[in-house]
Amino acid sequence: MHLGRGALNVLEEVDGYQITQWGLDCYRHLDPGAPRDFRQLAALLVDYWIEKDFRRIGIGGAQGAGKSTLCRLIAAGFAYAGEKVAILGIDDFYLPANERGRLAKEVHPLMGTRGPPGTHEIEALLKTIDVLTEGGSTEVPVFDKARDDRVGSRRIDGPVKRVVVEGWCVGASPILGAPEDAPINELERDHDPQGDWRRSINDGLETTYRDLVNRFDQLLYIKVPHMIAVRRWRLAQEQSLPATMRKGVAEIDRFVAHYERLTLWMMEDLPSRADLVVHLGENHEVTSVVFC
Repeated sequence: MHLGRGALNVLEEVDGYQITQWGLDCYRHLDPGAPRDFRQLAALLVDYWIEKDFRRIGIGGAQGAGKSTLCRLIAAGFAYAGEKVAILGIDDFYLPANERGRLAKEVHPLMGTRGPPGTHEIEALLKTIDVLTEGGSTEVPVFDKARDDRVGSRRIDGPVKRVVVEGWCVGASPILGAPEDAPINELERDHDPQGDWRRSINDGLETTYRDLVNRFDQLLYIKVPHMIAVRRWRLAQEQSLPATMRKGVAEIDRFVAHYERLTLWMMEDLPSRADLVVHLGENHEVTSVVFC
C-alpha cells in the first residue's frame, strides 16, 4: 500500500483542493506505520473538512477498501486539531443474530447473513447521529464479527465537533432495474431466483438508508478497481483473526457474493453523486482524489 517512486503524491496532485500548511503539519504527526498515501489522504480530508466546517460526514466503499484505516487516521488528525470527533461504523449497527434469524424466516433466508441493507438498525444510527450533533452523549452498540452478534455497547460522551459514519454501503442509492433481473452470481441464482431478497434490499435503500444519506453534509466514496480486488483484500483481512476463526477462499467468495450486486452498482453510480471520490489502484494505492 505504500506509494512507490513515480506514484501519486496525494498532497501535491489532488484534483480540486490545495492543502494548507496546517494540513502538511498534520500529515507529519500521523502514525508513521500507516500507509503513506492514506496518511496523506487523511490529512488532506481533515484540512478540507475543517475549512468547510462539515459536521456530518459519510464514508462509503467496498469491503477491504481501507475505511477503518482511513478513519483511524482521520480521528488522529482531528485530535491534532484539538477537535473531538465521533467515528461510527455502520457495522456496529448490524441487527442482533436473533433479529436477523427472524427476518430470515419472515422475509427471506438470505436476510440471516449480516451486511446487505435490511440487516442494520438504521433508525438507531440516525438517532445516534442526531444526538451527537446536538451535543449529547449516547450508547453505541458493539458488534463482534467473529461471534456474528452484538456484545454490548460503548459510550460516546458529547459534545463532539463532528460525526463520521463509515460503512460499505454508506451512500448507496436504490439499484436501477428490476430486482428480479438475471442473477449475477451463484448465490442469487441458487438462493434468490425470484429476486425477493434483492427486492427487499432495494426497499431498504428507498427508505431508511436514503434518510441516512440525507443526513450527511459531505459524502466520500472510496472506489475500488473491481470485484477481484474486493475478494483479495477481504481475504487479506482474515489474517488478522485467530486461525480458528478465519474464513477460507470459498467462504469469502460466498460471503462477498451477498454484497456484489450493490457494490457494482455503487461503483457505477457514486462517482457522479459523491462529493469526494478516492480512486484505488490494483495494489491498494491511492491513484486519484477528485473533489466534485
